[in-house]
Parts: sequence; structure tokens; C-alpha cells
Amino acid sequence: MFPRAVYLLVAFSFSIHFSIAQKRPKSADITYPQEVHLKNLRQLTNGGDNAEAYWSFDNKKLVMQSNNPAWGLKCDQIFWFDIRRDHLFQSRPTMVSTGKGRTTCSFFLPGDTLILFASTHEGGDECPPEPDRSEGYVWPLYNTYDIYVADLQGNIVKKLTDRRGYDAEATVSPKGDKIVFTSDRSGDLELWVMDIDGSNPVQITHELGYDGGAFFSPDGSKIVFRASRPKTPEEQEEYKALLAKGLVKPSNMEIIVCNADGSDLRQVTNLGKANWAPYYHPDGKRILFSSNHHSPRGFQFNIFMINEDGTGLKQITFDPTFDAFPMFSWDGKKLAFSSNRNNGGTRDTNVFICDWDEEGKPDRLKNKSRKRLKKTTSPKSP
Repeated sequence: MFPRAVYLLVAFSFSIHFSIAQKRPKSADITYPQEVHLKNLRQLTNGGDNAEAYWSFDNKKLVMQSNNPAWGLKCDQIFWFDIRRDHLFQSRPTMVSTGKGRTTCSFFLPGDTLILFASTHEGGDECPPEPDRSEGYVWPLYNTYDIYVADLQGNIVKKLTDRRGYDAEATVSPKGDKIVFTSDRSGDLELWVMDIDGSNPVQITHELGYDGGAFFSPDGSKIVFRASRPKTPEEQEEYKALLAKGLVKPSNMEIIVCNADGSDLRQVTNLGKANWAPYYHPDGKRILFSSNHHSPRGFQFNIFMINEDGTGLKQITFDPTFDAFPMFSWDGKKLAFSSNRNNGGTRDTNVFICDWDEEGKPDRLKNKSRKRLKKTTSPKSP
């Protein structure tokens, strides 16, 4: 759930975009034949990096972060829009952040009239500097991030955290009573839970490593998140050294679940590489997440589904570069996610929504049309 997470793949995979362009769906058919659970896929944005699109409780709106340069942006800001009437190809949606600093991780509060998000704007008007990645890919942990609440017109009505340090990645319980977020206030990147008004923060994870990107289960009883767990003394030393510089490496992460109070913590995946952006299936027993474990070079991220006990792993999306940030609508009928599909070979990451087909039967008509498409667009033999 980190704002620069999109660039983990986008930056590294740009060199292979043109070699795989012929494998991409055409704009008229932006799903792949194997994506049997995705029906009526719609692309909602076009340009820049648009990510972490999360549903309102009435299932009619999405809130997201974007750095679309066509909207006059230099780094991520928070926007919301109505999927029924707003057309983001033609116009900019409503911005609820200040337009200053950098933002991340927005979420609707119950009632859908308020949105929470993290922002660095009180630490400076400009975008905070990118970290030095000469020795590897790292995420910055800006110590000017705090969590705010704004109305739909962009007026900040409350500041939920107020300290120098990293407080971000906040999401809301479906019960409407709690917020889970990531903070370094204990000296490590741990999960904390606070009341909906920002009071009574309680630390719920305690193991060395980066715990983040947390979401509640549909009934609010559990939390799913991604975590790094440095094992060897060398890994632990590197982790601590980077943390002291306000940095973290996201290359090795697994999916973990626990009760909402942090008890009964257990690891779901043991796949290696980067497993992140988890979200519960509406049944509360399965989890969708993004992973590159199946990619030999680590370039390809796709969305997978797995049982909470770690069994039944199934690939859901099949774009050859990047699919991530899945979130089901609260009624369980639709899925939103971000993808690099259909971007014309650019680095753009766009938001998509689709109907979720639980049965997931292959679409024979789609497969036939895809075969015809391949036949008519393949180069002729010499």
C-alpha cells in the first residue's frame, strides 16, 4: 500500500515493454483469456501512475492517488470520483488533498462524506526528494507523513496523528470503529490500531521487519498485511541501517494475518520475493494479493488468490508486467485494481474495475476472438 510501490515494477520493467507489446490485449479487449473471474473490465484512468483505488461504502465511488502530469501533478495527490458519472479520460476528478507535498493511502470513512489519507504537506510544499537507489531499490519513509481527514471538497477537518515520524498506510474497519496504520513510533515499522477519531493508539505487531499495507477482513475481526522478516544477522543489520536513514527494501515480503487485536498472528504465504497489496475476499476465508514469485527475474507482478491457511494458490490476473492493489466493493460484486495493461508501452499505471465472477468459467467467445486477433496480427512468415 505504499505510494511508490508502483515504481518497483514500472521502473524495472520498462526495458521489456516493447519486447512484450505484442502479448498485450488490444484496447477493445483488455482482459486475457485466463482471467476467468474478471468480467466487463473497464479502464477508468489514462495517464500517469494511478494506484490504490479503494471503494466507498456505498460502492459508487473510488478514492485513489495519482501523479498524472496532465492534471498538473508532480507527485501523488488524492482524488475521488463517482464511477457512474465521472469520466477521467476527459477531466480531472475532485482532489481532496492539499496539492502540496506527497500523499498516500487514502480510504473512505463510514458515511462516505470523509476521506482519510497520509500527507507530507506540513513538512513542505514541494514533493519530498526521491531516495538514492544506486545500491538497490528502496522505498522512502518520509518522517513528515501524518494522517489527515478531509471532506469531499478537500477541506481538512481533522489531523489524526501529530508527530515527527512515519505515520501512514491507514485503512478503516468495516465496523466503522477502528483504523489500522503503520508507524515507526516504537522504533520499528509496526502495525497500530486506533479509534476512528484517532484516539487510543495501540501497537499490535512486535516483530522486527516492515509491517504495512494492512486491511481488515469483511467482518472486521481480522487484519491481513504484508511484512518483511529479516532472518540472518546480516539481513537484520541491513534492515536497521536502512531504517535509520528512513528507507526500506521491499524485495522480500510475505502475507500475514492476525486477529484485529494482533493475537493469533500467522504467515499465509511462503513464496519468496515480493508478496504484497493483500485484500480479503468477501467470504473472509481467502485473500487476494500481488506477487512476483512466479517471475524468474522478478519483473512481472500479478494478482493471486489464496486460502487463509496458505493452500489453494490461484493466479487471477495475467498481464506481463504489473497488476496490483486489488479491492472488492463492499457488496462483493466488483473488483478494483491497478495495472500496466493497455498503456501503449509507457510506464503508466491505470485503475480498472470489473464484475467479479466467482464461478470463473472460461469465456469461449472471448477465447475464439482472441485466437482470431492473434491470427490477424501475427507477422507473416518470410
